[in-house]
Amino acid sequence: MIIFNTIILLLIDFYIYKALRSTRLKWAASPIFPKVWWGYSMLLVGGVFVSVYFSIPLMFRAIILVAFFLTFVSKFMFILVLLADDIRRGGVWLKRQFVPKGAIAEKADSAPLPERPEKGISRSEFLTKAGVLVASLPIAPMGWGVISGAYDYRIRRQKLYLPNLPQAFHGMKIGQLSDVHSGSFYNRRAVLGGVEMLLAEKPDVIFFTGDLVNNVANEMREYQDIFAKVKAPLGVYSTLGNHDYGDYHFGPDASPAKAKNLQDLKDTHRIMGWDLLLNENRKLTVDNEEIGIIGVENWGAGKRFPKFAKLDDALQGTDDLPVKLLLSHDPSHWRAQVLGKPDVDVMFAGHTHGMQFGVRMGNIQWSPAQYIYKEWSGLYREGHQQLYVNTGFGFLGYPGRVGILPEITIFELIKG
Repeated sequence: MIIFNTIILLLIDFYIYKALRSTRLKWAASPIFPKVWWGYSMLLVGGVFVSVYFSIPLMFRAIILVAFFLTFVSKFMFILVLLADDIRRGGVWLKRQFVPKGAIAEKADSAPLPERPEKGISRSEFLTKAGVLVASLPIAPMGWGVISGAYDYRIRRQKLYLPNLPQAFHGMKIGQLSDVHSGSFYNRRAVLGGVEMLLAEKPDVIFFTGDLVNNVANEMREYQDIFAKVKAPLGVYSTLGNHDYGDYHFGPDASPAKAKNLQDLKDTHRIMGWDLLLNENRKLTVDNEEIGIIGVENWGAGKRFPKFAKLDDALQGTDDLPVKLLLSHDPSHWRAQVLGKPDVDVMFAGHTHGMQFGVRMGNIQWSPAQYIYKEWSGLYREGHQQLYVNTGFGFLGYPGRVGILPEITIFELIKG
């Protein structure tokens, strides 16, 4: 796969390189430009290869991935402009094949940007230069998203109104973390700061809704001691996300190495003192009154996400509980299997990250994630059932966040 992706990237590089060399831009026509262009490309591809297949310091890996991501986004924006120009030129060529030459000549004088002007700038050169400008536009906000947004943790507060809530649980505080993705981190001090923000809220119980790692359990090696600090008087309850199973590293098929990795990850939850719920439940007791904490394995819509949740198994023995709170990583599980079941009052999810890009201003929020997930951020209600989607503590792919900042959610349970 990495060889295929490398070939695609190099073809994109060649396409853009040829376009730049055809312009009158002095720096693109310079004899040193090819060496800089191809030298940077080869260095970047080599760096990504090393960061994927070899153990290198997190800081160096982060620098490589940030450079790769920003470069890719800029080139993608540039290539859209170039493709528009090539499509236009293709249309001109087709027109010349089917329209008499005399008719074309009559209209030539009216073209504001002729194809081959004696003076001035051609359409193609104009679009190529415009592409340079467009390609540079994402660098500033996305660079700022890396510098400022990746670890700019925010507390989001949400009241949950539950008519059947026992009086003993009225006012109880729940903290939620989701999507840690420890393999992406490169700043221990910042991560510790986020954990301390959660603990400063003094939640009575804490939920973690999956994706502790990107691919393999040993990504937690440098951060396990930090997340072991996540504790609450009534316990920390966790579940698995799609990345925790190792499918993206070991492949979808079973293997001894994959099974060991999953067991190592489960052991990490246990060592940190988190109660990992795998299609099972726990009864939370306060002053002789009880509510249910239900935890299922990952279930996601679409073929590429694991479907290991067994909700009916997880609900066994909870018929007498007045309130049931469900931990399930992927919000698509709510509409597919949870909604309409009177057994679940609130489902807590994560997974979407809010695409790590968008706008949040009071009650107004927008992200490209909403075109993929019907429920992608915040609280949703249908009938008496509720879903909350946490947009994540960590990051994946793009090592930053723009607008949709890392989230720590604090809930207050209200009887009513």
